[in-house]
Amino acid sequence: MLPPNYSMSLGLGAIALPITVWQPWLGGPLVLLAAFLGLQTTRIRLVFTARELEVRLGDRLLRQFPYAEWSNWTIFWRPVPILFYFREVNSIHFLPILFSPSELTAQLTQHVPLGHHSASSSDNDYGASEQNSSEQNS
Repeated sequence: MLPPNYSMSLGLGAIALPITVWQPWLGGPLVLLAAFLGLQTTRIRLVFTARELEVRLGDRLLRQFPYAEWSNWTIFWRPVPILFYFREVNSIHFLPILFSPSELTAQLTQHVPLGHHSASSSDNDYGASEQNSSEQNS
């Protein structure tokens, strides 16, 4: 089970509070989003098993994602990880980084060896499926 990381909710809250003073119509929704992310950080858990990624709400299993169906994964923006993206054969998924980014990367690298992808504005990373197809064509 990955440990929680409150950086996203705290960072957004720190930005949103001063904005609320000058622009309440803009800052108010951002404060609510920060509070929502903080609440979800306390409740949502990712569990990496031998065969699948489990998304849990407390002790209750919400969803399972078998690794065999994954074609790519990426953690966006390396300096401040904010978004975890992964693609299955028939669908794509985005999750805010509510967990330890280093632990998430370590677990992904161990359980889903599609290649380590951590995208930032300066990187030119492609999905694992695109890299694999280009390597096969070489």
